[in-house]
Amino acid sequence: MRKILSLLLFVFVLFGSFSGCLANKNSDNESVTDTTNGVTEEIDFSTTNADMFTERDRETDYDENKAIKLNLNKNTAVSDSESVKISGSTVTITEEATYVISGELNDGMIIVDAPDTAKLQLVLNGVNITSETSAALYILNADKVFLTLPEGTTNTLSNGGSFTQIDDNNIDAPLFSKQDLTLNGTGNLTITSPGGNGVVCKDDLVITGGEYIVNSASHGFEANDSVRIANATFTIDAGKDAIHSENTEDNEKGFVYIASGTIKGEAEGDGISSGSYMQIENGTIDLTVGGGSVNGSKEQSESFGGFMGGGRPSGMKPGGIQPDRKQQGDFTNSTTTTEEDSTSMKGLKATGSLVVSGGNITINSADDSVHSDNSVIINGSSLNISSGDDGIHAEEKLTINAGKINITESYEGLEALHIEINGGDIKLVSSDDGLNAAGGTDQSGFTGGRDGMFSGGGPGMNGGMSGNSDGSIKISGGTLYIKSSGDGIDANGTLEISGGNTVVVGPTVGDTATLDYDVSGVITGGTFLGTGATGMAQTFSNSGQGVIAVSVGNRSEGTEIVISDANGNNILSNKPELDFALVILSSPELVKGETYKIRIGSDVAEVVAS
Repeated sequence: MRKILSLLLFVFVLFGSFSGCLANKNSDNESVTDTTNGVTEEIDFSTTNADMFTERDRETDYDENKAIKLNLNKNTAVSDSESVKISGSTVTITEEATYVISGELNDGMIIVDAPDTAKLQLVLNGVNITSETSAALYILNADKVFLTLPEGTTNTLSNGGSFTQIDDNNIDAPLFSKQDLTLNGTGNLTITSPGGNGVVCKDDLVITGGEYIVNSASHGFEANDSVRIANATFTIDAGKDAIHSENTEDNEKGFVYIASGTIKGEAEGDGISSGSYMQIENGTIDLTVGGGSVNGSKEQSESFGGFMGGGRPSGMKPGGIQPDRKQQGDFTNSTTTTEEDSTSMKGLKATGSLVVSGGNITINSADDSVHSDNSVIINGSSLNISSGDDGIHAEEKLTINAGKINITESYEGLEALHIEINGGDIKLVSSDDGLNAAGGTDQSGFTGGRDGMFSGGGPGMNGGMSGNSDGSIKISGGTLYIKSSGDGIDANGTLEISGGNTVVVGPTVGDTATLDYDVSGVITGGTFLGTGATGMAQTFSNSGQGVIAVSVGNRSEGTEIVISDANGNNILSNKPELDFALVILSSPELVKGETYKIRIGSDVAEVVAS
């Protein structure tokens, strides 16, 4: 502490006024322990396509000569098979076989009511079915149904806007299945549902091909046991979730698995929502959720309480800036609501753990762009995120092993109780903290590092609630660039940097800090270059390599910072995108006790690494 203060006083002579002081204050992830609805289980994320899709799921061929023909003729239908029962505009299929269906049916429906052991293939060969008050295609009973879209075909299933109950089941989609359902082929299927969901499956919904255009008042695709996607193309406009899977009775079900494909979704609820775990292996996903980040409420993630004995007016955000609802979407005269009684508008959302291993994913969401009530693991992928709340949020642990993550807008960039960055190329912009290890649920990071510093004993005394902080941030590899309007790295607990290349660009206004931790901040490897404000600043509490922390007066954005050794070799350099008054540097090339030259614009001084 004395060494840092002496250094600051020395640099003060060269660089100008200084008000304040610095206060010391699973890599492979193939399985995780998941707690969902109070039940803990081990989720195996080494699952492959072979585990999720059968050969029959991908099979689209059929014998034309053996197939049963079903021709729709506007108000009725024609078939010469005894397994097809026709009553006006209602057609019932009763036996296992392959059925080739074509034609138009007005205000009618096809019902599959076959034995429990029956596996049927329905080939939609240019079909247009409208049911004004029920499902156009209703799979009531069978073992499994394969719905095939032949190449070059265009098919339509639609509902008139209302659903009238016809049996014990709550039919609420133009395509409604009580049994396992597989959609495949290369043709097109358009589903229109102005009064309900688009596709509903009460068992496993498997989609291995085809092009789907869905417009629905509620969920686009909904399944009870799972949604499994490969190779298909989706354009979804949904009044609730674009894709939704949930099973309230079995924690092992209600998951989402995406192997490949293209999904473009616009949803008023969540983009893709899983009541269990979610696994994304590849594919292209583009989601606009809740109208996008412009509609985000940007809930405060820290409860600061009393500050320096004076407190802060109620509702003030970190930095003392009063939230302006008019600038956060149409929230004028709105009242605060809890997450339970408000609409969830997240991009990728899993109640269990969420793993992303590849693909190109773009999310523009009013709420968190990537969210898990348990853990998030990023093993790869290109993620482009614009969020009205957190870019990536995990209630328990967030692990990033690889991939390219670009968060252009967020309230907090990365948030979890435990954050572990082992690799990847990460760039993020946040209106509050860049990284936040918060000891609480979403929107409730309990205690900021400054509470722990100042609620008992004053700067550097580690008083208050810091001893109760159990969050952690560990950075061991990768490239991380943080541009934040709040704290750059906020660990409500411990911070450890052992590798990688980390750059933090923070503001000079408000009570913000480049580094903010409660218990300890240790650097033993990697490079770190941070800029920001001096008033609430911390430097590393311990290090295995040299650290330089200096106050440099008020400097304009774009002013070049260069640190060089005694031989004139440049070690670190940067041109911060924001104004700055503080510089914190560390590198394996910096040796404790050695003297280095630091240049800020045209000003030069000698500093000793601590």
